[in-house]
Amino acid sequence: MNNIRPFLNTIPDTQHAVFIDPSCVIIGDVILGTQSSVWPMAVIRGDVNYIRVGARSNVQDLAMLHVSHKNDQKPEGSPLIIGDDVTVGHMAMLHGCRIGNRVLVGMKTTVLDDAIIEDDVMIGAGSLVPARKRLESGYLYVGSPVKQVRRLTEEEIAFLAYSAQHYVKVAQQHQQSLNGNT
Repeated sequence: MNNIRPFLNTIPDTQHAVFIDPSCVIIGDVILGTQSSVWPMAVIRGDVNYIRVGARSNVQDLAMLHVSHKNDQKPEGSPLIIGDDVTVGHMAMLHGCRIGNRVLVGMKTTVLDDAIIEDDVMIGAGSLVPARKRLESGYLYVGSPVKQVRRLTEEEIAFLAYSAQHYVKVAQQHQQSLNGNT
């Protein structure tokens, strides 16, 4: 069975991704940005709304990305939009939210519908971002529900872009290995 699947008449656009692990599943109205990567057992299901993953962003092992459908009360529903240079940690769950650029979503973090994560944010492992919550740029957030802890240091802000670029490099190496070029 193919891991990149259409839903109704919509086929995921993965042509610009640098690496898509054969064990992940990508369904429906999904567009992966240039040099993005999707790692083992991740699920990106754009069936009842759309999902966009920005350039150089990575969706790590066992992450779950989904959306909320359009309805009379909410004509646009809740699509999932991930900016550029985003690291989505292992087992993270993102549902119908908006993630800015240069964001680190910690392992096992959950971000719910209509939450907005601005640029340059770190969310600690195991955190819960409630529906409709906005996380302000330049801060570390942790907890369940998340609380703003402190401003990010210059080194931490630089790490956000570094993390994404590092995953581009590792993804290229994995793709070469899959192609038999070591």
